[in-house]
Amino acid sequence: MRLPESFALRMQDLLKEEWRELLQAWQGEPYQGLRVNTLKISAPELKKRVSFRLEPIPWVEEGYYYPSGERPAKHPYYQAGLYYLQEPSAMAPVACLDIKPGEKVLDLCAAPGGKSTQIAAKLQGQGLLVTNDNNAERVKALVWNMEHWGATNAVVTNETPERLARVFSSYFDKILVDAPCSGEGMFRKDPRAIKSWENYSVENCALLQKDILELAASMLSPGGRLLYSTCTFSPEENEGVIADFLAKRPDFKIAPLPLTHGWAQGRPEWVNDAAGLVKEARRLWPHRVKGEGHFLALLEKDSTELLSKPLSPVHYREEKNLEPLYAFMEENLTHPLAGPFLLQGQYVYRIPQGLPVMQGLKVVRPGWFIGVLKNKRFEPSQALAMGLYKNDVQRTLSFSLGDEEVERYLKGETLLVDGEKGWTLVCLEEFPLGWGKQTGEYLKNYYPPGWRLLE
Repeated sequence: MRLPESFALRMQDLLKEEWRELLQAWQGEPYQGLRVNTLKISAPELKKRVSFRLEPIPWVEEGYYYPSGERPAKHPYYQAGLYYLQEPSAMAPVACLDIKPGEKVLDLCAAPGGKSTQIAAKLQGQGLLVTNDNNAERVKALVWNMEHWGATNAVVTNETPERLARVFSSYFDKILVDAPCSGEGMFRKDPRAIKSWENYSVENCALLQKDILELAASMLSPGGRLLYSTCTFSPEENEGVIADFLAKRPDFKIAPLPLTHGWAQGRPEWVNDAAGLVKEARRLWPHRVKGEGHFLALLEKDSTELLSKPLSPVHYREEKNLEPLYAFMEENLTHPLAGPFLLQGQYVYRIPQGLPVMQGLKVVRPGWFIGVLKNKRFEPSQALAMGLYKNDVQRTLSFSLGDEEVERYLKGETLLVDGEKGWTLVCLEEFPLGWGKQTGEYLKNYYPPGWRLLE
């Protein structure tokens, strides 16, 4: 790994004798991690079912290291959404937010969506997750990951922090700001991060981060908590951003985080923080933890602040023209989904309870995308399949792990099987993979083309 000279000299000056330890750690292979989807399966149960070795990641209950020679993305359990592949240190921010079911949570800089899937699992289908990214291309990956995960209470937006802040003043219980940064902590994992670093100014990143953090803070409810994180080492983007924020915002304090697992304190001596407040932030160094570089700071808003005018939840009128949806639920589900439902053009969504008016925002997914109305028929979506459980559907077709029909289904092939005519939920064991439609001796395959296994 060839490091930029200016970066190496700076880090050597900051870390002193620890610089050699960091360099030595960087000679090793990066650690690989997966995080279990507890919406679908418990972590111990998944560990029991897979054939490859899993070792616990100490800072996240549902996270595991897996050996570098394994390819869990090729395993059918991955297709079933049972886990997400994620760098181990990147699992720490959401773990530190202590999210509870029923809370209102914002992931402000969310794409590609790894941390949002972690939040969705913590919410367990209750409350609201607004997951946002201002890059229209990256939002596509965010949507895919949320639907693959089976999240049913998420709204996906493609907005700037400024425009979101106009709508969501003092609204969220918890906010994650995984800020865009210079990416120094990812140099070992992704060599492209070095090239990217050479094109971006640390100082410009810090200015952007300060703006994003200030806007995020305005969307936090009194008593709420905000987790600021980056994957860089630069003090300007870490302790500097937090020290500057706390100096301007006496209504916020920094909350302590654990010093276990090899995590290190923040470094007030690296920035203008005479009070030493940023000591309560945490740094994950690659020579101290089995993971890449990360910075975490947990901020808490004063609970005595007066609330701004409460946001009005949308009172959705009962949509007309949804008879095909109701007929589908009656004929195919064991119990109907609870609304409210929203019809946008031909697309049908189930809206999270209490969702406020979001007029004027670029909303990519206003809720759980459940299907499409076509010629007075309802066609269920892949997102609906991934958000349901096997026992939610009247007709199911289950295959065992290792059954070659699983691969055929995931490649989009028609299956030769007998069954009752109608929509069928195809499952791997008890876990949904997608839809098929039984017609006589054949099951027509509705697994989406963009999701299919390539030869």
